[in-house]
Amino acid sequence: MIKRLALLATLLLVGCTTPTLRGTGDLGLVIERASGEVTLVDTSRRQPYARIGGLGDLSHASVVFSRDGRYAYVFGRDGALTKIDLLEARIVKRVLQSGNAIGGSISQDGRIVVAQNYTPGGIKAFAADTLELLSEVPAEYAPGSFSKVVGLADLPGNRFAYALFEGGEIWVSDFSDPGRPQTRRYPAGSQPYDGLVTPDGRYYLAGLFGEDGVALLDTWQAEQGTRRILQNYGRGQEKLPVFKMPHLRGWSMAQGNAYLPAIGRHEVLVVSGSNWQEVGRIQVKGQPVFVMARPDGRQVWVNYAFPDNGWVEVIDSLSGKVVKTLAPGKAILHMEFTPRGEHVWLSARDDNRVVIYDTASFEKIGEFAAQAPSGIFFTSRASRTGF
Repeated sequence: MIKRLALLATLLLVGCTTPTLRGTGDLGLVIERASGEVTLVDTSRRQPYARIGGLGDLSHASVVFSRDGRYAYVFGRDGALTKIDLLEARIVKRVLQSGNAIGGSISQDGRIVVAQNYTPGGIKAFAADTLELLSEVPAEYAPGSFSKVVGLADLPGNRFAYALFEGGEIWVSDFSDPGRPQTRRYPAGSQPYDGLVTPDGRYYLAGLFGEDGVALLDTWQAEQGTRRILQNYGRGQEKLPVFKMPHLRGWSMAQGNAYLPAIGRHEVLVVSGSNWQEVGRIQVKGQPVFVMARPDGRQVWVNYAFPDNGWVEVIDSLSGKVVKTLAPGKAILHMEFTPRGEHVWLSARDDNRVVIYDTASFEKIGEFAAQAPSGIFFTSRASRTGF
């Protein structure tokens, strides 16, 4: 009997699948927008290690991470919020929380995950561990009128800033008491279409679709209200067709300046991070979509809207000049740097692959297959405000 029990215990142990031991600091995932799948990746090994399906509409998906880097929260366009365990490579829980959504964020303490919604307009807060609904803030900017919410970003103090497209306002909701959030409203301008917060969490900026300019809120001195900066942002001497509206999350801060894509022009604008005045323009190959700084700020990588979306250019932030032009593949949609910036990963949607470049030599050092890849997200975002 003892031998039989020992044999049974051995068989049970052999039958159990034990996840590969790995740290979370070099993990991430790639959105495969056409198939509703995500590919989990190891950035040290420069290769995928699992694929997870059943995530619904990922045509405009975004991802945030738990503070320990173990869990990814995927916000789908269909209103789904999915929690993924990166170590066990499985879906932990999935909730369909709205009819139409476009992104989300996680609180400073990592306890609250917030989704921003088009339908119905507003934000919803969920417990990060269970995805239990904690509270919601309807975006009712006038009696009976609800707005799409855009540009949701986390702020210090478990607060969240976001913009109301139809409402023309910036709202800041404090979730110190997750069940009873407190919200303050600030005027923004006509049709804010996206927003971002600076890396220190101080300034929230909302780009305007209905007029030129950007609305800025100093969250350290919010009682002073918003002010308008970059009055000509969106206007150009030679207006070009805008094939893809650049997201404000495509801006970057490097060496004390903000680098942002010009709308309808083949330029990257350089703006002082101290007074928010334009200090320069850099001519580039196409209409920029993402203007992303390497973590050390020495390089700024730029990708482009159609028909120039097969190119990527690298700007040296010291000289302010383009120092490298690359052709990594067809339809480069997104870029993501490894935590310390030695490599950059790029999604080549129409080639169905992800390509990896060394940022010092500009040589391609790896690639792997993925179905119509778009967003690339690494766990290093877990420690960054606004990501």
